[in-house]
Order: sequence, then structure tokens, then C-alpha cells
Amino acid sequence: MLEGVNNAASGSRGTMRAALPTLIGKAALVAALLGATGAQAQDQTLPAYRDDRSTAQTVVESLYNAVERQEYLRAWSYFRDEPGRPSFEAFAAGYENTAHIRLRLGESSDEGAAGSIYTTLPAVIEATDKSGTKAVFAGCYLLRLVQPAMQATPPFIPLGIVKGELKPTQASFPEAQGSCDGIEPGTAK
Repeated sequence: MLEGVNNAASGSRGTMRAALPTLIGKAALVAALLGATGAQAQDQTLPAYRDDRSTAQTVVESLYNAVERQEYLRAWSYFRDEPGRPSFEAFAAGYENTAHIRLRLGESSDEGAAGSIYTTLPAVIEATDKSGTKAVFAGCYLLRLVQPAMQATPPFIPLGIVKGELKPTQASFPEAQGSCDGIEPGTAK
């Protein structure tokens, strides 16, 4: 098909006019074969870009915005460079079959410890893979912000995820409950 497009584009005006109906017909055929109806095309629309590191909720929302947009490096960047952070390659591979994510967050809880603010945030996600299979995960994210006033040398390190502990659940997305039981903010390793 690209050969037809390239040939038409490089030809004269007459060739382009003659090739246009063929190109439109081929495009319609490909769209029909792929099942690209208006509703499906709308489902494939990417969400607006979001990168907000001001609260625990917006960091995790930004993480899944990046995953939804298949911007895995940006998604990985929301995790702090601390022990236990997955390699970028392992992180990206974990999402390569993900087509869509729904996210529901609970109420966050903050705790100060040695110049840092730790935040626990219950979370539930519903992940849909590229075949349409859905799975629900529930658990908790732990985030850390070194007090901004204590950061005196570059680079500034914004609020970031220390770890996420989400496990598969049999509960439906609306019924599943995230929990931060057992997550100790000041002892994250």
C-alpha cells in the first residue's frame, strides 16, 4: 500500500488525481479489515498529557497517564532512584502488553521522618491487555519527598514513588479496596 502512496505522491497532478480513489479505497479496506469503526477509533484516543508531581495522588495519576500513553520512560521517572527501583527495561517490559488502565485512589496518609515526608496511598487499578482481558490489582503506593528546604544542591528531587505493592484481586474494579496495611513509611527499603 505504501508503494501506491509513494508512486502517487511523486507523479504528476494527473497521476495523483487518478491514484486518489484507489488510495481512498485501499484505506477504507484496511480500516474495515482492522475494524476501525468510529467508536473503536475513539477508544484509542490518547488521554491528554499529564505530568504533575505536587501531591501523591497526582504523581500516581501521572504515572498511569504515561503508561496509558505508552510513555514508559516518563512513567518510570516517577519512581525515586532508590534501592528496589526496577530497571527501566524490566519496568517497560511489564507494561508492553497493556492497552488501557483505570485507576482509583484512596485517601493518602502523610508521616514525617528524618527530613522527609512519606505518603502512603491506597490504589486499585484495572489493567486491560491488548487482547481485551481485564485484571484488577489492589494495594498501596509509598511516596517520599525530601523536605524542599533541605535540598540545597542540584538537582532538586521532586516527590516520587519509593515503591508500589499491588496484588491481583478477584474483586471487581468498583468493589476492590486498596490497603496500605503493613507499609511502614520511614522504613522503606
